[in-house]
Amino acid sequence: MIIVKDLFFSFGEKPLFCGVDFIVGKGQKVGLVGPNGSGKTTLFRLLSRKEMPDGGTVETVGEVVLVPQEIKYDQEMEESRSIRKYLDKNDEHKDFELLRLLHSLDLDDLDLKSSAWRLSGGQKTKMALAKALLDEPDILLLDEPTNFMDFKGKRWVMNFLSKYPKTLVLVSHDLKLLDEAIDRVLYINPQTHKIEEYKGNYSKFINLKEEKEALLKRQITAEQKHIKRLEESLKILYRYTSKKGVRARVMLQRRIARLKESLPDLPLEVRRIKVKLPTPLPTGELPIRAASISKSFGKNEVFKNINFSVMKGERVALIGPNGVGKSTLIKILVGVLKSDRGKVTKNDNLKIGYYSQEFETLDPEKTLLQTIRNGCHQAEAFARPFLGRFNFLKTKVFQKVKYLSGGEKTRLAIALLAGQDFNLLVLDEPTTYLDPLSQRIILNTLKEYRGTMIIVSHTREFISELKPNRAFLMPENKMVFWSDELLEKVAEV
Repeated sequence: MIIVKDLFFSFGEKPLFCGVDFIVGKGQKVGLVGPNGSGKTTLFRLLSRKEMPDGGTVETVGEVVLVPQEIKYDQEMEESRSIRKYLDKNDEHKDFELLRLLHSLDLDDLDLKSSAWRLSGGQKTKMALAKALLDEPDILLLDEPTNFMDFKGKRWVMNFLSKYPKTLVLVSHDLKLLDEAIDRVLYINPQTHKIEEYKGNYSKFINLKEEKEALLKRQITAEQKHIKRLEESLKILYRYTSKKGVRARVMLQRRIARLKESLPDLPLEVRRIKVKLPTPLPTGELPIRAASISKSFGKNEVFKNINFSVMKGERVALIGPNGVGKSTLIKILVGVLKSDRGKVTKNDNLKIGYYSQEFETLDPEKTLLQTIRNGCHQAEAFARPFLGRFNFLKTKVFQKVKYLSGGEKTRLAIALLAGQDFNLLVLDEPTTYLDPLSQRIILNTLKEYRGTMIIVSHTREFISELKPNRAFLMPENKMVFWSDELLEKVAEV
């Protein structure tokens, strides 16, 4: 059981929670939702005692286990003699049970006798999830457990969680896969800094939230019209110079200021910030091509004799299951890796903007405003509204990058690419970490982009709306013209 009473928590001057109350009963399955940066990960850290509240109480009954978005370092994992010992400290499970679980999480290539310290961040996160599922704690907190999985893995995890016998609180962009098992949804409202409770499943929550936001939009629009009428009256009062006229004008100015201050921000769906993207640099008709490239890592041959080319202005989707080398191919195309054989030829005017999930291009000590101004070589008059387009509003632009959530870093990294004159964007899983609203922000931006694009994504709707011209299929290693039938392959990966 979880009992939260009158919870307050802030980062510096930025409030996240103000007087939050909620209870999660024993055995309930709860979806925790809210825009990136609203405090979902922070709430999990409060529930698991990794952070302490500024005020109020957080009470949990029973063992609490948190599996975060990504694990860079896990002391227990690093110190375990083997993967097997980490997963099953008390030897309660047979080898075949552990191997079956690892297979379901796309970790087939791991040896139970090997150590875990060489694993990637994504593999470590899956390992931590596997351990949590085996241990069955009284309260399981999962923060985006399907981030590093293909569709098959996501479906397996959600099916497993639907049968989880104890309390589960889940943050995920794949909540639809667990829809019927959810008892309630807790929504973090970034405007009020409170948590709103919705009974029922995720689909019901979406419908109710849309109705509330439509009502809010009408209320705000009506209030804005009222303020505009008062401002027209204020103009008339400026004609009167008597003490009575000046006093009436001052009182009306204060009233207008109070009304403006009390207006909440419009929901993201109804926000309309119009900032044009820079025009991509001109380039030749064949910006990039690869001839007979091959790549191996030790004895593991990733791919062989790939021929790949993209025409100017095309959008090409790379499609294939995990492990076939999509990210490796991308890294060779952009120059991060070298192929063992073959050649990549680039147009002399080619300027590549590359997005990966590591955020190497972001300086954690810079503010968001400095990041866009310096990276895009733009004045503040461009940078402020441009960041607003990506839902970085008001004083948020002065926050340092290191305090952003994973989803906010993704939005900022895409903004940094979109704000420059790149004529080829290469995007490796840009929807990872993103809630649905953030996905829509990124999608709308990329739909406006007029350069050439190569994209990897396991999000079916995202690929569909980008309307690729062609798709490169792996491991078949062949280029085909786009057809919506290929979306079935996107869903299968």
